[in-house]
Amino acid sequence: MSEMPSFAPGIEISPAELILARPDRAITGFAPGGRVSTHMWGANRSVFHGRGMEYAESRAYQPGDDIRTIDWRLTARSNEVHTKLFHEERERPVYLLLDLRAMMQFGTKNRFKAHLAAEIAAMLAWVGIDGGDRVGGLILTRAGLKEFAAARTRTAMLALLHAASDATRMDHPAGKETPLHSALRMLRHVCRPGTLAFVISDFADHDARVETELRRLSQRAHVTMISVHDPLDARLPPQGGRLSDGAAVLAIERMRRADLDTHARAFARRQAALQALARKTGMVWHGVATTDDPKTLLRPNRMGAPFGVPHRRAA
Repeated sequence: MSEMPSFAPGIEISPAELILARPDRAITGFAPGGRVSTHMWGANRSVFHGRGMEYAESRAYQPGDDIRTIDWRLTARSNEVHTKLFHEERERPVYLLLDLRAMMQFGTKNRFKAHLAAEIAAMLAWVGIDGGDRVGGLILTRAGLKEFAAARTRTAMLALLHAASDATRMDHPAGKETPLHSALRMLRHVCRPGTLAFVISDFADHDARVETELRRLSQRAHVTMISVHDPLDARLPPQGGRLSDGAAVLAIERMRRADLDTHARAFARRQAALQALARKTGMVWHGVATTDDPKTLLRPNRMGAPFGVPHRRAA
């Protein structure tokens, strides 16, 4: 009988931990369709009148109504033109873009960024599954990209969680990493209009191409960016210390003050650029540190510093 693999606490996250990340069943599904201030979570049982597949009722025709929805039977019986109304589709795909590349395999407080990102992804996936949504994902690993089609079965869910867990393992094979902008382009191609898309990353390779793809994705899906960071991503300690990737060692005390300031400004600019993009495009941005409790994300209206606030599309 083979032994169960061991997982380094805070560095590698096990499938069992991702299963236990399932929120309370009272939190089921995401907010209904339409651009709202959060694009995030809430009861998914609300019914909206729109162009769906399920008939709701008929009412008197109003100028501007689509003639294809005219209720001809009721019109013939009442001698007054009536229009059919339909329930908006209640189920829509949820896609997660989970970044677990080499830059995410880092942490100085509590846990690695990859560990936190994987737990957040599992938490969101469970919210979708428990709400009856189909959940799929793209996982960026150190060896490339893995794609999981949207589904609502437990088997598909477990396959996604196991792949996320495996990508956090220190012995995960390394290869040619897929850049974030390429993954965003792939995500756009698998998202049909109205999809909920969550991008969970440290956005370390944020550039003009990433911004372009995020803009294009926002025109097709309701996008939430979750920016994961370690405190040392934001500011290196001036008192010194050492960082290592397992091979090379960086002595922070030997760095010039100007280099420390450059590091801090680069992080601040990246976060500010993502927030500005969210305001312009109607996306949602949240920043989460490895010292934060990810469950706070399930209460977006109660969030305080350092998470930021949802943004509405600019007029």
